[in-house]
Amino acid sequence: MHFQLKILIFLFSMLVTHGAVAEAESKSFEQIKNLITSKSFAEKTQAVSLLAAHPERRTTEILNALLEGELYYRKTDKLLLITKKQNREYIVSDAITGQDLGVVKKREIKKITTNNSIRKKIRAALAVKQLDSEDAVTRYQAVNQILGDPDAEMVTHLQQRLEIENDKKVRQAIELALAITELESADKKDRLAAIAGVSGSIEPAVRGKLATIVADDPDEAVRKAAKKALNNISVQIQLYSFLETLFFGLSLGSVLVLAAIGLAITFGVMGVINMAHGELIMLGAYTTYVIQQALPELIGLSVLLAIPAAFIVSGLVGILIEKTVIRHLYGRPLETLLATFGISLILQQTVRSIFSPLNRSVVTPEWMSGSLEINSVLSLTYNRLYIIIFCLLVFVVLNIILKKTSLGLQVRAVTQNRSMARAMGVRSARVDALTFGLGSGIAGVAGVALSQLTNVGPNLGQSYIVDSFMVVVFGGVGNLAGTLVSGLSLGVVNQFLEPWAGAVLAKILILIFIILFIQKRPRGLFPQKGRSAEG
Repeated sequence: MHFQLKILIFLFSMLVTHGAVAEAESKSFEQIKNLITSKSFAEKTQAVSLLAAHPERRTTEILNALLEGELYYRKTDKLLLITKKQNREYIVSDAITGQDLGVVKKREIKKITTNNSIRKKIRAALAVKQLDSEDAVTRYQAVNQILGDPDAEMVTHLQQRLEIENDKKVRQAIELALAITELESADKKDRLAAIAGVSGSIEPAVRGKLATIVADDPDEAVRKAAKKALNNISVQIQLYSFLETLFFGLSLGSVLVLAAIGLAITFGVMGVINMAHGELIMLGAYTTYVIQQALPELIGLSVLLAIPAAFIVSGLVGILIEKTVIRHLYGRPLETLLATFGISLILQQTVRSIFSPLNRSVVTPEWMSGSLEINSVLSLTYNRLYIIIFCLLVFVVLNIILKKTSLGLQVRAVTQNRSMARAMGVRSARVDALTFGLGSGIAGVAGVALSQLTNVGPNLGQSYIVDSFMVVVFGGVGNLAGTLVSGLSLGVVNQFLEPWAGAVLAKILILIFIILFIQKRPRGLFPQKGRSAEG
C-alpha cells in the first residue's frame, strides 16, 4: 500500500510539472503574440529573440514564415496564422499548434511587417537553431549563412559549438567565421594572425573584409598582409574560373559530339550529305516530351525510357528515308543534299501540325537538377555533368558496335572498299540502310540530351546541323575518334572565345579557323582510310 502511494504521488508530481511547463509555454507564446503583433519594431525584435530562445520546434516554422512574409494574425483575436495565398483567398493554419483553419478572406487577417534589421535578426536566429541540428550538412549551411557578419551573441554560440563539433568540414567553417571576426580586432597581432588564417579562403565574406582592410586599416603592415592575401585568393579564383569555363566548354562540346556522331557514321560510310539530320535530333527531343506527357508522375524514369524510344523512332525514320529517297540518289551528292533538305522541311511541318509551332518544355528530373558545389566559386551543374558522361557512354557503345559486331565489321568493310565488300558477299544495300538507321538513331538519342538543356521546338535541329558538319569535317569524315576530339575541342575553344569576342564572332572565328585548317589538311584531324579517303 505504501509503495502504491509513492507511485501515485510520483504520477501526481509529473502531472503537476507537465501542467506547469505547459502553462509556462502558453504564457511565453502569449507574450510572443502580444509583442509580434505590435506596431513597434522594437517589440517585434524582442519577439524574434524570444522565438529564437524557445525550445518548441514550431518556432522555426514561425520564424521562416515571418521572414518570407507569410505570418499574419486574425483581426478578431490576434491569433497568429501561417498563410499560403490561393488566388484572392488565403489558406491558413494556427502558427502555434499547426492546426489547419481553412480559407479566409484578405480583410479578415493582417500581415505582420518587418524591416531589414528584423530580417537580419531572423536569419541569425534561424542559423543558431540550425547550428544545433543533428545533421552536419545543415550545420555547415548555417555557418555559411552567418559568415562574415556574426554579432557578439553569434560569436559566443559559434565558440560553444566549436568545442563540441566533431565534423571536420563544419569545424573548418566555424574556425573561418571566427577568424573573420578577428579581422576587426583592435590588436594588430590579432589582425595579422587572422589574415594569415583566412588567406587560403575564397569565400566572398573573406574577400570583402580583406578589401576593407587594404583600403582603411591604419597600419601599413596589416594593409600589406591583407593585399598579399587578396592576391593569393585572386590566383585561386582565376584557376577555378578557368576550370568552370573548361567544364562548360566540355559540356558544349559533348552536345556537339552527340549531334555530330550520327552524322559521322552516315557521311563517312555512305558519303551522304544528310540535311535532315537536325530534324532526326528534333524527333528524339519530341519523343522525350511525349513520354513525359504519358508518364507525368515518373519524370526521372521517363527520361531513361526516352533514350531507347528516341533511338527506335529516329532510327526507323532514318531507314525509311534511306529506302525511299537516298537509295535512288547514290553518287549524286547535290541531288541528295536537295532531297534531304526537302525532307527536313517536311519533318518540321509535320511536327508543327501535330504539336503546334510553339516550343514545348521538357521537365528535368530531380537527379539532374541542381549543381555539385565544389566551393563558393566553382559549381558544376548536374544536367551538364550527366550529358558529358552520357556523351562518353554513347561513344563507347558505338565503338563497341562498330568494332565487335558483325554489323560493325560489314560497315567497316563497305567503308574501306564497297566493291570488294560486295564481291565478298556483303549486302551493301542492307548495310547502307542499317548504317543510316544507326546514325539516325544516335541523332535521336542526342535529341534526348538536348531536351534537358533547351526547349523542344520544330527548329531545334536547325541550330546544330551546321555545327555538326563542322565537327565531322574538322575531325575527319567517318572517324568517330576524330568526331569526339574535334567536338570537345571546338566546344572548349568556343567557350573561351565567347567572353571577349561574343557568341556570333566566336563562331565566325572558329569557322575561319576550320576553313584554313582544311586547306592544309583536307581530310581532317584523323583521316579515314579506304574508300572515303580515296574519294
